[in-house]
Amino acid sequence: MPPLSLPLALTARLSPVAVLATAGWALASGPFAPAPTAGHQPAAQKTATQSPSAPSSTAASTTYAGAPAPCGSVTAATVKSLVPGAKTAGKEIPSTDTKLRRTCSWNALKGYDYRWLDVSFEITASDQAAQKEYKDRITEKSGGGDVPGIGDAGYSVVNLTTEDKQQTREGTVLVRVSNALVVVTYNGSDFETKKAPGTDEINKGAIKAAKDAVRALEGGRTS
Repeated sequence: MPPLSLPLALTARLSPVAVLATAGWALASGPFAPAPTAGHQPAAQKTATQSPSAPSSTAASTTYAGAPAPCGSVTAATVKSLVPGAKTAGKEIPSTDTKLRRTCSWNALKGYDYRWLDVSFEITASDQAAQKEYKDRITEKSGGGDVPGIGDAGYSVVNLTTEDKQQTREGTVLVRVSNALVVVTYNGSDFETKKAPGTDEINKGAIKAAKDAVRALEGGRTS
């Protein structure tokens, strides 16, 4: 079989993955309280010893304190079915903070069929932060639909790209579980026919991997 040259879009995926910087969340103060009457101080007014940015004692606790090992989150059977020829152990992508974000990748070219699978875990500061991030991302990746029965909320979208007459179809599944996000990316190409796998195949494959990852996450629940 003659050597194959991957399209630029797929070659780019083989380069180191850029790690997203963790965004901070700013706390907003409420409206000013009315001026206190003589000899009385409202309970909401801070004392001189309190810091304006001190965390509230009623702040919601987080379910997940850290990201689980991503390369063990997808079963060997799932890897074999989605990425034929890939090593089931996968390869973890370097991260600047493995407590907050971890990613594992599997990819292989078997014959003329190429498949790539990424699974990422991202830990946010709270359920509310995860909800906001989830909504922002599904807005960016419009055109998909809800995935029922997975985590607290699930969403999937599939897109087709063509470069130098070579098609690549990629599916993305985003799942929120409490204060954690699970992100799965699955794509494929056929370098003989220049065609991409069907939408249904890619979508179901991405959802299958996402279900494995969510079970792995929930199995490592910290509280």
